[in-house]
Amino acid sequence: MTHFDHAFDWVRRNVGDGLLPTAVLGIANADGVIALDAFGGSAGAPVTVDDHYPLFSITKPIVGLAALRLIEQGRLTPETPLNTAIPDFGTGRDDVVRLRHLVSHTSGIVEPPMDAAGLRELLLAPGRDFAAGTVSRYSTIAFEGIAALIEQASGARWQRAVAEVGERADAPGFTFDASASPHRPVDAAAQGVDYARFAALEHPGAGLLATATDLLAVGRALLANDGRLVASVTRDAMLRPLTSGLPRLEPYTLDRGQDWAFTWNVRNRAPGLLATDTFGHGGWAGTEFWVTPSLGVCFVLFTNIGGGFRRLGVDADQLHNAVAAAA
Repeated sequence: MTHFDHAFDWVRRNVGDGLLPTAVLGIANADGVIALDAFGGSAGAPVTVDDHYPLFSITKPIVGLAALRLIEQGRLTPETPLNTAIPDFGTGRDDVVRLRHLVSHTSGIVEPPMDAAGLRELLLAPGRDFAAGTVSRYSTIAFEGIAALIEQASGARWQRAVAEVGERADAPGFTFDASASPHRPVDAAAQGVDYARFAALEHPGAGLLATATDLLAVGRALLANDGRLVASVTRDAMLRPLTSGLPRLEPYTLDRGQDWAFTWNVRNRAPGLLATDTFGHGGWAGTEFWVTPSLGVCFVLFTNIGGGFRRLGVDADQLHNAVAAAA
């Protein structure tokens, strides 16, 4: 045990009460992993700290880091229009959807079900939810647009750009192969997702799998701010809020106290948190990845409950604060 005992007790308690089916919690600073432990079992086997888990929407900032690399190389800018990569996009729309809209959930692209097939074709569906840049509504299909821009700018499949993020961070476990994980989301079908169909999509907004040490390696690189992932000026830019002053639609309403930056959830005004500079992302099955630069700490929580544990009344801010206070 470490001085992060209260954080690990929080996970142990929620697994013991049956609210989390399984869990892995890892905490790190720029120098290395401080503490890492696994809880519960799956398919008759105990969870290990080396297990892969589906990240779901934690995929988004990893894809964002891949796009930022291309901005650094002069191949994209936040102003690059989506129709640069998909000329048929936007037929019938009187606005222009740009990369900055895609990464900040302000594109107005109509959101299909998460497990719907034919992602590139779905981007071309007629109509819009709202004019680009006027409202923020959480979007996963928008990341198919980011993937298309990455491919157009790099000349390679977008999955290759994501793998390179892992290579630069020394996170070798990134994969889109769902068979790498024994931890299929519990209750996925009851929450409206056909997990097998979803996993086959390799969805650029939600399809990545990794180990806890992989994500902690990304967090450590961002804390070190040493240029391995992005330049220091780029890290500053990627955390600049892009949704300030915009109306926020469900589920990320204004009272949640957060903004969207360049794919990152910036919890700068979250009323339940002790720290005010935490950024990161959560995932549909309860995965969490958060970095707090002022405290020099990051943490990863993996679990596998379809629809996330908040629907059961579990408050992740309690875990945030236990980590922050110990740090």
